[in-house]
Amino acid sequence: MEPTQLLEILQVAARLKTTPRHCETAPGRRESVADHSWRIALMAMLLTPEFPEADMNKVLRMCLIHDLGEAFTGDIPTFDKTEADVQKEDDLYAAWVETLPGETRAEFSSLLAEMNALETPEAKIYKALDKLEAVISHNESDISTWLPLEYDLQLTYGAENVAFSPFLKALKEENNRVTREKIRAAGK
Repeated sequence: MEPTQLLEILQVAARLKTTPRHCETAPGRRESVADHSWRIALMAMLLTPEFPEADMNKVLRMCLIHDLGEAFTGDIPTFDKTEADVQKEDDLYAAWVETLPGETRAEFSSLLAEMNALETPEAKIYKALDKLEAVISHNESDISTWLPLEYDLQLTYGAENVAFSPFLKALKEENNRVTREKIRAAGK
């Protein structure tokens, strides 16, 4: 890869540092897509011992690239995102990936296909972490920022994605306990 190519990729990725997500962070700042992607990558690294059968380096790579399409479309909360939104993001992302240098293009394309198929342990782990990080982050935000529909969504979001793993199910259950406690403490 040429230095100019690397800089061009990094310029696109840099957009994620200022692309806001729906959730606010604990101190009241809007979370960025880069914040989210970094933390699911950290989660993958920390959970490596829980998944000795998986290629966690691949999971880390999936976590790092999974939301790059949002550099072109912005983030749309899951409860507002339509199939047309998903298709537009996928199309713009795929078109950008086609402009990448050979080995990078091949790796991104391969990872994206695997992630979309959700058939491998690695893809399932990445997707579960993606969903879990969102609800963990949401619990860290002030409950006054929650929309009414988020009270139930917080408890159900990602449940099907963690079902394959006893550890991830336990993590989801613990986060749900924190959610219920937060809702109860707020008198909601």
